[in-house]
Order: sequence, then structure tokens, then C-alpha cells
Amino acid sequence: MDSSEAIFDALKDIGIDFIVSVPCVNLSKILNMIDDDEDIIHIPVTREEEGIGLCAGAFLGGRKPAILMQNSGLGNSINALKSLTQLYEMPLLMIMSHRGTEGESICGQVPMGESTPRLLEAMNFRFFKPGNPEGAYEDIKEAWDLSVEEGKPVGVLLEIKYW
Repeated sequence: MDSSEAIFDALKDIGIDFIVSVPCVNLSKILNMIDDDEDIIHIPVTREEEGIGLCAGAFLGGRKPAILMQNSGLGNSINALKSLTQLYEMPLLMIMSHRGTEGESICGQVPMGESTPRLLEAMNFRFFKPGNPEGAYEDIKEAWDLSVEEGKPVGVLLEIKYW
């Protein structure tokens, strides 16, 4: 199973039908697959917190939302995640390309890469770190179920070695 196909298949199987994204080279193949799917509304955004607001509105309108972004966008969206989605108990699946981990070639990605898991823990958001496509497929399904059950965002961190 291809790493991008595993993510796409999991999104389809859990019924995600509204996705916002911020461009990332690691997510580009998945984003192309989403664009080609007529059952998924895909809205590219320029800032992650904008995407959080769109996902909240989509949920209120009966959709199953997800955001695909780099982990650096987590820092941009902390307030929206806590005071919008968590406060109003809205599920949200966050699929994050986890830059700044082992094998990163851009030194500017490392500080946020190291901080990402600790930020999620500090916000009391659960997250998964699948190591292979089969694990990602299962983790994404479990992450969505947890997000619905807990009424708050749940993350899936896809480290460089995943790709």
C-alpha cells in the first residue's frame, strides 16, 4: 500500500467529506487525489487558523471535516483549535506532515518539529505517529473515532521517515 493512498483510503472509509489544506510537498499526492474526488469538498487556504474556522462551519453544516497541513501550522492555529473546536466540542481530524524530524534537510523546520508533540500534549489533544501505510490507515480511523468521542481535534503526525 502506497503511503499517500493509505491516507486517502482511510479518509474515504471514515467518510471525511470536507477537507481544507495548506500546501506541503509531502501531502501533494494526497491533495491531488482529494481534488479528483467528487465526493470531497476541498478548500485550499493560506493560513491554518482560517482552515480551522472553515472546518468548524462545515461540521455545523453536517460535514465530516479534516485539515491537512504541515506541523508548523499547528502554532498558527492553537487559539482557534482551543477556543473554537474544543470549546464547542467539534471533532476535527488533523493530518500533519511532521517536518523537522529525523532526516530533515531544512534546519528552520527542526525547532517546531521538536515542539509539535509537546504542544499537542499541552493542549490535551491526542495524536498518532504511524510508521508505515498500514499503520496510518488504522491510526486515521482511530483518530477520527476519538475526535468524535472526545469532541475535540485529534492529530496524525506523518514524520519524514513515513514517506
